[in-house]
Amino acid sequence: MRGEHAGYACGAALGFLTDLIAADPRRGHPVAAFGRAAGAVERRLWRDHRGYGAAHAVLCAGGAAAAAALLQRAVRGSASASSLSLRGGAGVALTAATVWAVLGGTSLGREARAVGGALAAGDLDVARERLPHLCGRDPQVLDGPQMARAVVESVAENTSDAVVGALVWGALGGVPGLVAFRAVNTLDAMVGHKSARYRRFGWAAARLDDLAGWPGSRLTAALTVLAGPDRRGALRAWRADGAAHPSPNAGPVEASFAGALGVRLGGTLAYGGRVEHRPVLNGAAPPVAVDDIGRAVRLSRRVSALALVTTVAARVAGGAARAAVARGAGGRGRGRGRGAGPV
Repeated sequence: MRGEHAGYACGAALGFLTDLIAADPRRGHPVAAFGRAAGAVERRLWRDHRGYGAAHAVLCAGGAAAAAALLQRAVRGSASASSLSLRGGAGVALTAATVWAVLGGTSLGREARAVGGALAAGDLDVARERLPHLCGRDPQVLDGPQMARAVVESVAENTSDAVVGALVWGALGGVPGLVAFRAVNTLDAMVGHKSARYRRFGWAAARLDDLAGWPGSRLTAALTVLAGPDRRGALRAWRADGAAHPSPNAGPVEASFAGALGVRLGGTLAYGGRVEHRPVLNGAAPPVAVDDIGRAVRLSRRVSALALVTTVAARVAGGAARAAVARGAGGRGRGRGRGAGPV
């Protein structure tokens, strides 16, 4: 068991580094393949009904997690008991590949910087062209400062969704946990929004994503307080404004980023032709400037690195604690066995 947790730690670190170096491929990404499969299932199942949406979410997310569990079991059983080093190496490789596939931190920073570079050059057309790579807002109705704000908010939210949340569920559930979280998050992005088509069908995916994202969002906010340039500001904004956001998970993350960076987030935005008026976060601060995009990306990287260390340490410590409890229980059992019997 100790070797299993150490193998996860090595695999998670290797996958994290691979994402830093290679980022997401332009084509053939495993998450994109899952999205195509989920879209095919949706075409078969879609009804304007919550029950059909729940079946879609369970079938897609549960199927992905089950497939990952079967793959993990196959890797563990592929080497004989005498080939522990081979089996351990295969487990590390599987974990590393999965972590790389589900993380999106480097691509997030790359796209944010691309929009920031276009805004700095005054090229709003290019900025509007690149913004949909980060979020689903209507870029044509946004000016430069509004796009800068959208980028910072997207960096904050996706630090939790694309990095920290996955690492949390990886620490809890290994490879199946990583895959299940990414599947749920992808389904929410596909069908969880409040359009006419998905208001009922996507309800289950959205609620499941809220549940799965809760621990990662809180860890992201806490690490933002720890790693941000203004720790007190991050904590103050999280406490004051985090609960005001309509999303239970985006609120703490965006509020803590706003306080840490000393900027104002929230306000009016547009999705799919629908205008929303969201609460202002850290309202006493100035609005986002283009230079704040780079600061947000650097903060995201620090938070992501701390999340890797925190989740891996928690998994290893938890495994060691369980092993100690098991050894103690075994020792007590053997002691009772020696003392049993007639006198």
